Amino acid sequence: MGVIIFFLISYVLLSISLFFLFPKAGEEGWKGLVPGLNFIVWCKIIGREKTHALWLLFPIVNIFTLAGMCVDMARSFNKFSFWDAAASVIYAPAYFFKLAFSDDKYAGPAIILEKEHYAAIAAAEEAGKTREVKKLQFNSPYKKGPVREWAEAIIFAVFAAAFIRMFLIEAYVIPTGSMEGSLLVGDYLFVSKAHYGIRTPQTVAMFPLLHNRLPGNAGESYLDGPSLPYFRLPALEKIDRNDPIVFNYPEGDSVYIFPDRTYSIYDYRRGAFKNDSQKMRAIQSGNAKLVTRPMDKMDHYVKRNIVEPGDTLEIRNQQVFINGKAAENPSKIQFSYKVTVPNGINSLNQEFLDDLDLDILGADGNALIANLNKDQIEALRNTGGGITIEDFPIAQRFPIDAFPHDPKISGNWTRDNFGPIWIPKKGVTVQLSPDNIALYRRIIDVYEGNDLEEKNGKIYINGAEADEYTFKLDYYWGMGDNRHNSEDSRVWGPVPETHIVGKPWFIWFSTRDGNMANGINWGRIFSGATKM
Repeated sequence: MGVIIFFLISYVLLSISLFFLFPKAGEEGWKGLVPGLNFIVWCKIIGREKTHALWLLFPIVNIFTLAGMCVDMARSFNKFSFWDAAASVIYAPAYFFKLAFSDDKYAGPAIILEKEHYAAIAAAEEAGKTREVKKLQFNSPYKKGPVREWAEAIIFAVFAAAFIRMFLIEAYVIPTGSMEGSLLVGDYLFVSKAHYGIRTPQTVAMFPLLHNRLPGNAGESYLDGPSLPYFRLPALEKIDRNDPIVFNYPEGDSVYIFPDRTYSIYDYRRGAFKNDSQKMRAIQSGNAKLVTRPMDKMDHYVKRNIVEPGDTLEIRNQQVFINGKAAENPSKIQFSYKVTVPNGINSLNQEFLDDLDLDILGADGNALIANLNKDQIEALRNTGGGITIEDFPIAQRFPIDAFPHDPKISGNWTRDNFGPIWIPKKGVTVQLSPDNIALYRRIIDVYEGNDLEEKNGKIYINGAEADEYTFKLDYYWGMGDNRHNSEDSRVWGPVPETHIVGKPWFIWFSTRDGNMANGINWGRIFSGATKM
């Protein structure tokens, strides 16, 4: 709310500054106070068509349009320096007040004057008037030195790239194998932020082109304030079942950052470090600091959404069921298997194994444990040699503390047998009780911004006793295609619509196993990232 007030006050101050500035350009001051008309007159003063002001109605484009109009207003008063241009863009109301009460005279519409100046040079060149050409070029107020040319080019490039990254398209790299074999470690994605609705930034003060960390692990790349409220523009398409989605990690609001990965405070509370005494000591001693992050600066995850809001999800013996019906599985879905090679693993052709690109968990003698899809299983069996492939009991070997982390509800749930669980939908009301509040506690309290309390067997929302709740948001369920090697909604629950960043669009580059030294996956470059 504070930021909205800031922008409203800034607009009022801009209008007042135009009220004082317009008369110096021969326009009536009151026009600067009329919304819409002030920008039309502004265009006239700098030499733009009146219709140019319409670009101010288009999000993102309007930022660049307004910046250009500010610079041209300064130039129309013979202010051509780099610092005048910078000041007019950084805070136009203050600069225009200064201009209005200075001795600077209105020179004329900058756009038209510049065109006339270069037209005069061209005419002199055509007439062979060398001295006049040199004179016009020497006295040109529009010429810029090489340092300024480079500085402005770099600033504009960074500014433009930052806005494209912030609003339209962002590049991501796949760091883990949770989506193998649909998306591989080392795949570089372009993610469209427009498909599911452009989400305007909440964090304003930040280093451009960085997400949440400075290079060299030097700390966070942003300041907590000022901040903007959540807002999303209309989507080009809705999120369907089986669409891959990029989103902010739902439990990423409070994290411990280690060189190998980032852990949430909820991971810590659930015992993620009980077998890692080094990390445990780092946290307990305070050497590992707890970092709190705003929603748009939480880590990015990519998973496949397998539901629509309001669906009931259940996993039975590895098969997902949606509303009681078996769901369509991704073509590259993977599970963990034990592969036994009677003649020993070394008997397998290494080039063959490299081409299969197996996600190997471990190997021992004549057996290996790997996450495989059906194509990889078939290829291994076709090699002959008596190879056997059997399910590996991943759920027992690597159990999960299943969402919602309440023994009464999810005490027996595993990666392979999970639910049933209903996915919240905007506008739907559910009954609340101590028996089911674990399913909705974080949703009500954190994602939807209420004050939730539980006292004496009763539930209170915003101070009032409640036995029901109506959801304000839609929710999704992100799961990795590598079903036995994916930390996903089975651990941290539904993904709120507010956390959705965008839709993976296509793979623009890919390295083997995320390492350039291992080679390039040429066949994956420019391939789609949305297929099943």
